[in-house]
Amino acid sequence: MKATYFVGNETFEVRECPIPKAVPGTVVVKNYACGVCGTDVHIYHGEPGSAEVHPPVVLGHEYSGVVTEVGEGVNGLQVGDHVTIDPNIYCGECDYCRIGKKQLCRHMEAVGVTMDGGFAEYSLVPAKQALRLNPEVPLEYGAMSEPLACCIHGIDRAEIRVGDTVCVVGGGAIGLLLVQLARLSGASKVVVSEPNAVRREKALELGADLCINPLEEGYYEQYLEFIGGDGADVVIECAGNRAAVHSAFRFAKRGAMILLFSVPSVGATYDLPLFDVFQKELTIRGTFVNPDTHLRAVELINSGRIKIAPILTHTYSLDELPEAIAMQMSAESIKVLVKA
Repeated sequence: MKATYFVGNETFEVRECPIPKAVPGTVVVKNYACGVCGTDVHIYHGEPGSAEVHPPVVLGHEYSGVVTEVGEGVNGLQVGDHVTIDPNIYCGECDYCRIGKKQLCRHMEAVGVTMDGGFAEYSLVPAKQALRLNPEVPLEYGAMSEPLACCIHGIDRAEIRVGDTVCVVGGGAIGLLLVQLARLSGASKVVVSEPNAVRREKALELGADLCINPLEEGYYEQYLEFIGGDGADVVIECAGNRAAVHSAFRFAKRGAMILLFSVPSVGATYDLPLFDVFQKELTIRGTFVNPDTHLRAVELINSGRIKIAPILTHTYSLDELPEAIAMQMSAESIKVLVKA
């Protein structure tokens, strides 16, 4: 089989390897489509992933495929099943796992981060990490289960109440998923702040009520006039830069929840407006990976309640992974897939 290994120093190697064989408790998956995540971009540039990376390793943790072999002792999966992979594997024994915060596990492993993942023709995964997709659901959509699961965890953390106003800062793939989830959560108004015109159009297509360009004069007045009052009840930042974080604080009303969803660069800082936090009585939260939300993501995708097709913009082969990484970093793309 063909596998594209990350070997460090912004370098990939395409290798021919034996197709893995199932062992007890595992399944072999014929990989179909794997999304390029911001975490992959960070790892490519030598920064940490959700867990420590030790090259050479096959990256790719947002993927789907078809089961081709089932190991001994596996129940609930069979050859031919369409599946998506929940990459995060928790130890179940550390203090965080024992207090119900396994996303903070001290010994977390992850398919496509610490062990070989989706940027290959086949993968060997623990059977408990494979969740079945309805066979009529396009496998490309199944590859979006993992980012959707992370977004569901973020929405849980944001605590949107029916009737709340919501502002999403950033209209990339994550922002477009969060727009849809905010609407499903009962938001009365959803505003997106995004400088890219194509992404603003997509946001409107997927349920945003208003899109503003933060680079245009008068955008803030336009925002306040539409949202009403002095800002949104919930602001979700998912662009990963200082300007977006600054906007998140500006868009928040008194008593608002600010969710910092994005994956920033290591060492990135922001000068916290302490008086605003005090005077507005703001709640500021982070969010990390997808504890116990992957099945909910699969159910949403199976139901068709989340629109995936408009988010997928570019497709590459396993031989073109550097180009796929570059495209995911560009303003031209929204979500890039790599197909095995």
